[in-house]
Amino acid sequence: MRSNYRRIGKHIQLVDERNQGLKVKQLLGLSISKQFIPSVANIIGTDMENYKIIRRNQFACSTMQVRRDKKMPVALLQEVDEAIISQAYPIFEVKDEKELLPEYLMMWFTRSEFDREACFNAVGGVRGSLEWEDFCEMQLPVPSPAKQKEIVKEYNTIVNRINLNKQLIQKLEETAQAIYRQWFVDFEFPDENGKPYKSSGGEMVFNEELKKAIPRSWEVSDLGNLINYKKGFAFKSEDYKQSGVPVFRVSDFTDKSIDVTSCHYLDEVIAKELGQYQLKTNDIIITTVGSWPNNPASIVGKVIIVPELANDGLLNQNAVRLRAKENNKQIFLYFRLKSKEYSEFVISGSQGSANQASVTLDHIFSFKIVVPDNDTNLFSSLNKVNDNILKINSENYYLQRMSDLLLSKLAKIEN
Repeated sequence: MRSNYRRIGKHIQLVDERNQGLKVKQLLGLSISKQFIPSVANIIGTDMENYKIIRRNQFACSTMQVRRDKKMPVALLQEVDEAIISQAYPIFEVKDEKELLPEYLMMWFTRSEFDREACFNAVGGVRGSLEWEDFCEMQLPVPSPAKQKEIVKEYNTIVNRINLNKQLIQKLEETAQAIYRQWFVDFEFPDENGKPYKSSGGEMVFNEELKKAIPRSWEVSDLGNLINYKKGFAFKSEDYKQSGVPVFRVSDFTDKSIDVTSCHYLDEVIAKELGQYQLKTNDIIITTVGSWPNNPASIVGKVIIVPELANDGLLNQNAVRLRAKENNKQIFLYFRLKSKEYSEFVISGSQGSANQASVTLDHIFSFKIVVPDNDTNLFSSLNKVNDNILKINSENYYLQRMSDLLLSKLAKIEN
């Protein structure tokens, strides 16, 4: 151990301030991703005076089930001046911020290596709790305050850029959804004079299937008539390698995309034989097995789009890949399938137990879609927005890699 390593317990102290008089109202929870989140706990009939107050630059942590979760949830409060949190969480603070910056300590807690050490030290059966004393005995390098500030500044520059990009992506997605609804649901797309089609007297015809009027020359089609599809393959776990061609499972799917950092891999020779299951940028994936809506993380019928970073990966079972027969309609279909209406449609046709649901391809593909005529250039705006989202997502991936590299180098920090 290097000479500048110190016990964590040397620099921190427990804090136990209760919410007497109910002075603090904002209730927070602690996530496994090491963030404070709005609490979803049922507090009806709960004595809120017994809840702990946490203040800016103080930490909350959970030492329970560390081995089971393979993580120690711990977060630094910086978003608000004060809040309350369950009395089950230890609250602690840095004794002397002139010696150890809270932001620097939080960087150390963010490292995957810290979680592995915490898991190793955890005791108490399968779930494995981490004793407070053992946590305090863990060590970290403590360079000079000037060096700590330099490291924190560099790290925050990257993290702030990632967060800004996430906000930009959110705005772009909202823009795309607004365009889609205005043009393809309300039929107020620009006519030949640049005016809103429907409200400017554009010709509409009544459609019996939908029981509403749609623009003349537009048609209604089942989703299945507009796409080619391929179901995922049931890969064998014994074939997985440490590197090679990535295999993406339902568990790798985020809300809208694919997390490429936790996938399994296949040998390139085996992968080549299974090329029919290969993914391409902007492919649409729909999960056919998952949970009911009470667990959105793995919900059946989740719709995602394949990012550039997942290009050439392979699709595992319990999901289906969709490609528009007419390439210019791919993003148009994606935003239609991302709608609440389609999600509810899939759930309405799902079956299964209380814990797991499944849906047939026949049901997935029977969804009705209003399709513009082939001469329209209305798809270009959606395509451009999606291209920008893909670009920013790729930038965030590499920024995250830089962030992880910086965190991993903390162990070698010298003054």
